[in-house]
Amino acid sequence: MFHPLKGKIKSFLFPSAESRFICYSPVSYRTNFDGDRTKFDLKAYMLQKINVVNKALDAAVPLRNPTKIHEAMRYSLLSGGKRICPIVCIASCELVGGNESIAMPSACALEMVHAMCLMHDDLPCMDNDDLRRGMPSNHKVFGEYVTVLAGSALISRAFEHIATTTVGVTPEKILRVIGEFARLIGPEGVVAGQVADLKSGGQDQSDTGLEKLEYIHLHKTAAALEASAIAGAILGGASDEEIERLRKYSRCAGLLFQVMDDILDVTKSSQELGKTAGKDLLANKLTYPKLIGIEKSREFAEKLKREAQEQLIGFDPEKAAPLIAMANYISHRKK
Repeated sequence: MFHPLKGKIKSFLFPSAESRFICYSPVSYRTNFDGDRTKFDLKAYMLQKINVVNKALDAAVPLRNPTKIHEAMRYSLLSGGKRICPIVCIASCELVGGNESIAMPSACALEMVHAMCLMHDDLPCMDNDDLRRGMPSNHKVFGEYVTVLAGSALISRAFEHIATTTVGVTPEKILRVIGEFARLIGPEGVVAGQVADLKSGGQDQSDTGLEKLEYIHLHKTAAALEASAIAGAILGGASDEEIERLRKYSRCAGLLFQVMDDILDVTKSSQELGKTAGKDLLANKLTYPKLIGIEKSREFAEKLKREAQEQLIGFDPEKAAPLIAMANYISHRKK
């Protein structure tokens, strides 16, 4: 299994091979494959994909009885957000020859699981946060028991949605997607990362460090992005070699997202972030700025971005542009 930092976690500042990508802004992005430049407007691409994904999510979880549960599900699912996991899923599918309609059920399912994770993360027994995406957390609106049940309902709905609404691919591919999906969000994936994250707080950090922190983030944010990229690749008809390259890309991009999250937590206000700032510091949780400082954390983020983008060399530059630009966007995001 690919491990993006194995053997070099404490030496990430040493330069790697020169990247073959020329990066400008997260909105207007240029790629360079063997000297061939093309301009890509990531902002327009993301807005278009977010609009399509939001409509699909609205249709996937309609307001039904019991009303309170469905209201709670929709409250977090439709409250906005970057929709990075669905976009990565769709972009990965399109990269290897598939299309948006094939990937959309899995893209929606990924966002359902992401919403569940946020709902449960904010609970008093977890991260205990009253604010999410600039709004009161789910349990502050609907109560803790409803939030727990609504989150569980979103998980089951996610698998049902993949199984019953994916069209245009073989049952074998759908089963493979479900298997990857379950593994990456389960007890050896996102759940394992959350357990380790919760245990990392408090005063006793004797068994913690950079490797522990990397484990947490590879099994949380990175695992979610990995599920997104792999699901899209499988549905699009990728070869095993292409799938593994997208696995490497998504792990680096996922770890990059979390490094930036750690940086933003100590450099931005709650109003800017849409969630409680400085929460990790108050909880004495492990973060990259805490362990290596702000500047080295930023340098580490830049290295992860380059490594993610290098996995896309050899793909069609036009089809790879969204994923190349996505890594650039993650490294420049402000919230």
